[in-house]
Amino acid sequence: MAPLPFFLASFVWNYGLGMTYVVVPLYAYSQGLSGTEIGTLFSIPVFGQVTVNLVGGAYTDRVGGRVIMLVSAWLMASAALEFIFASGFWMLFAGQLVMVLSRAAFWPATWSLASELPGVRGVQMGRLNAVTNLGQIAGTGSCGFILAFSGFVPTFLVLSGMGFAAWLFGLATPRAVRKPAHGPSVFGRYRALLRLPIIYYAMACAYVSALPFSLSMSFYPLLLRHYGFGEESSGLLIALRAVGAISAGLLAARFVRTGPASAWPVHSAVVVAVAVGALPLFTSSAMIAALMLLVGLGSGLMTLYFQITISEVSSTQERGSAMALGGLGWGISHLTTPLVMGLLADRYGIVTGFYALGALALACAGGLALGRRQAFAGNRAGVQAPGQ
Repeated sequence: MAPLPFFLASFVWNYGLGMTYVVVPLYAYSQGLSGTEIGTLFSIPVFGQVTVNLVGGAYTDRVGGRVIMLVSAWLMASAALEFIFASGFWMLFAGQLVMVLSRAAFWPATWSLASELPGVRGVQMGRLNAVTNLGQIAGTGSCGFILAFSGFVPTFLVLSGMGFAAWLFGLATPRAVRKPAHGPSVFGRYRALLRLPIIYYAMACAYVSALPFSLSMSFYPLLLRHYGFGEESSGLLIALRAVGAISAGLLAARFVRTGPASAWPVHSAVVVAVAVGALPLFTSSAMIAALMLLVGLGSGLMTLYFQITISEVSSTQERGSAMALGGLGWGISHLTTPLVMGLLADRYGIVTGFYALGALALACAGGLALGRRQAFAGNRAGVQAPGQ
């Protein structure tokens, strides 16, 4: 499979995703939704994401990741158009639900496709993550300016165009050899994968790695607004999370040498906890920028870790299903984080909510430290270090 159209599709789709981090929460806020309503807007649709994530992962093993990626692009374009006409909680909820389904279809499909690219697997995964974060940087950084100078409707039209462009680049991605349909049922591979303790460990890593994503698309913009930052500066500051995630690739070689049983996820979880919990302590743009870079670095390392590890413990025939299980950690984060933050923001204030999320991430780091030995005790024999 030629990688260029695939990477371009990933870049453009993530450009659109980065735009949603700024425009959707601010659009909801402009319509007078409360903190609890905004949290619900970003949390409850994730129930659909969990289901589609598992279905998409299973069918990725059957029809290939390219088809699922094309569906995801159309869903993004459709959601953006729906937002233009959305008024009130339920219409916003409908648009967000479609956007969440687009995310659910996109991630297991592209992770599976990247794991099958020729070359060193860890390098290709690192390239996909770099492209992913570059797209989100461009989308988040530019969205504030588009919104400030043109308003919500043109911004959503640009977002819809990104979905359509991702579909066109996806069409240019060559078809992979279709996997044979014999063997376990569509969902049968999940039973075997769920017997592996390392899958649950990877899911926990995915949860912590997704926590900054969950905040970026929901309450980071509102915290920055609380401190008086405008749309342009908010978009640029939130984009720095993706810059930090790109830098995680520079440390990937260290992880490759230490292998799946590496302690890097524990260290990275601590970094995420500190960066999230300490953010409300500062109001200067320089310190906020530094913490956004730091949280991006920690979450980027954890993302790369669970992607490579799952690739190594799964065969090609079950790769999509395995990636979908790992992606459940993301889904759980997207389900719980905005809802909990919304409730805390309404009752105690948004600053206290960030302190609580930082404490939760720190507790997760402790859980990962305690669970490492058990996670690899029942691992499949013969697993190589990532990238080998």
